[in-house]
Amino acid sequence: MMILSGDPPRGRALVALLAVIVLILAIAPFLFPGAKSLNVAATILVYALLVASYDLLLGYTGIVSFAHVMFYGVGAYGVAIALYGLGPSWGALILGIVAALPVSVALALAIALFSLRVQTIFFAMVTLAVASAFNVLASQLDWLTGGEDGRSFQVPEILRPGFRLISGRAFGVELNGRVLSYYLVFIACAVLFLALLRVVNSPFGRVLQAIRENPFRAEALGYRIVYHRALATCLSAAVATLAGALGAIWQHYVGPDTALNLSIQLDVLVMVVIGGMGSLYGAIVGAALFVVARNYLQGLLGALSAAASGAGLTLAAGLLHPDRWLMWLGLMFILAVYFAPTGIVGRLRGLDKGSG
Repeated sequence: MMILSGDPPRGRALVALLAVIVLILAIAPFLFPGAKSLNVAATILVYALLVASYDLLLGYTGIVSFAHVMFYGVGAYGVAIALYGLGPSWGALILGIVAALPVSVALALAIALFSLRVQTIFFAMVTLAVASAFNVLASQLDWLTGGEDGRSFQVPEILRPGFRLISGRAFGVELNGRVLSYYLVFIACAVLFLALLRVVNSPFGRVLQAIRENPFRAEALGYRIVYHRALATCLSAAVATLAGALGAIWQHYVGPDTALNLSIQLDVLVMVVIGGMGSLYGAIVGAALFVVARNYLQGLLGALSAAASGAGLTLAAGLLHPDRWLMWLGLMFILAVYFAPTGIVGRLRGLDKGSG
């Protein structure tokens, strides 16, 4: 209970689902030794942390921002530039992260100050413009960021695939640098997620929820709305920056399409809605379902299309064609929002209450 900051998932179905997801992610290198499966697991971890940091803004504070992916990109580029320029050392890695954090916090503070002048949709448009400008800037600074081609870099030796921790195998799996890199991402994401859980269950987090529900009443009670919103934006940006750094460490590459693209922001928004806004546990569920669907739905549709074609169902085979996977992913999202408007977490908690 203490490690969960006094906020357990609540609901037997939700606890079971989270336990399965976390257990699979914890033993993923031994359960799914393939390169693609391990990459999917690492992506789920990074996205779960990124989604949780965004939910601190959207779900707990009620701030709609389209600049969150920019902070993710700052962290990724900070690590990439440091390791590319200074060489693959731990010192360069730490320097890249340490340098990226104040940049993100400063940008977040500047964006938060816009909320003094504009609100709601106008604030969202301002953040979208800032994120787009940052994307263009990263694409143009070839000497620093690598431009459209991005930056490929080496990580410290212990995190490289060629590194061997032991000469033999453990449970049939080589303990190489790729596995060590995965567990670095896993442990870091777990620690940061628990830290966010502590934040939202602190008095500060309660104030954020009060501001979300009724900012005028919160201000009448003596809470400084601008201060709390700005601090929430800065905290969210810092965690997103660390998520970007972890993503870069895992991928060994950073580019505008992988770290600053608006589609990443839209994916994060979809994962927040699917998992459930205002519940950090929803970040884990939403990220897991979305990333798995994005990576395996096309293959599943291909198998179903082939089976339908073999059975002579031409129309069904056409509808299930792998090229239409985005259509089916969108349909799944619409159904999820329609049948679970409070997200999967809210739905599962509601089922548990109904059965009780």
